[in-house]
Amino acid sequence: MNKRNLVYFEHPSMRGLYACMDEWQQANSQRLMSISVQRDGGNYCCIALTNPAEVVITSVDGMHHASVNRFGFLAVTGE
Repeated sequence: MNKRNLVYFEHPSMRGLYACMDEWQQANSQRLMSISVQRDGGNYCCIALTNPAEVVITSVDGMHHASVNRFGFLAVTGE
């Protein structure tokens, strides 16, 4: 299942936009991977991508997945 990782912030001042984004990060315990800030009317607006937690490393054909085993080593397994 695909998780949503797009968030939107807006505020009349850049300082306020920063405060909104910082508060969101603290409340959600997530990093913002990529942001784009633009002016829209009288507001500073930001569209941001969070760091996706559901990324899976696979072989080219998608049949083999990488994971970390209980000993902390990278292991490659079949589907």
